[in-house]
Amino acid sequence: MDLLRLAVSGGGEGAGKSDVFFRLPGLGLEVTSIVTTTWAIMAIVLVLCWLGTRNLGRVPRTRGQALLELAVDGLRAFFAPIVGEENARRFLPLLGSLFIFILLANYSGLLPGAGHIRGLKAPTSNWGVTAGLAAVVFFSVQYSGIRKRGLRYFKHMVDPWYLSPLLLPLGVIEEFVRPFALSLRLVANIFGGEIVVLALLMAIPWFLPIVPLALELIFGGIQAFIFTFLTAIYLSTAVAEEH
Repeated sequence: MDLLRLAVSGGGEGAGKSDVFFRLPGLGLEVTSIVTTTWAIMAIVLVLCWLGTRNLGRVPRTRGQALLELAVDGLRAFFAPIVGEENARRFLPLLGSLFIFILLANYSGLLPGAGHIRGLKAPTSNWGVTAGLAAVVFFSVQYSGIRKRGLRYFKHMVDPWYLSPLLLPLGVIEEFVRPFALSLRLVANIFGGEIVVLALLMAIPWFLPIVPLALELIFGGIQAFIFTFLTAIYLSTAVAEEH
């Protein structure tokens, strides 16, 4: 129980206060380690995108552009059977952004001192962040479905019409539950993995727990993949002609 309490609190007495990295002057808003790590991930992604796209040409002249085009084409080819070729091009920015952010957020929890020093904590170990990602998925699915099919998108909630008083509330609940179930799965796996690594570090502090860290690398990638893959399925269902 002491270990679990330590893991939940972020370590030691007063850890709840130490999680606040700084306060915005004049506004009094607290900036936590989750926020600073999220900002750092976004900055890294922006810099890498700028470096990778600043000298693009119609024909790849650099190895970096060739690798970038290979990655984009590979992702589009992967999502095409799920959402269709045309939709794969349209949804790729959203799906790619979700995958990259979640992957980097998961791996940030494996950095030395993550969760125990101010300013560094895995964003996906906090349900507020994963719930925000779920909200993005929810509104993206609804927007895509309405844009593609109009009000016919909601037909599945009231068909057959004589059961609509029962089906409509269930349909609305289902639309909310699907993405938020993803957020709970993601935060539970990342937070649980952090507790396991912390327990092993406390049990064998003189030896690096290679196996748990390797498993966390694998699980972090799998969780990012599952979240993105299921998002693609939800989008595919929303834009399908027969809903």
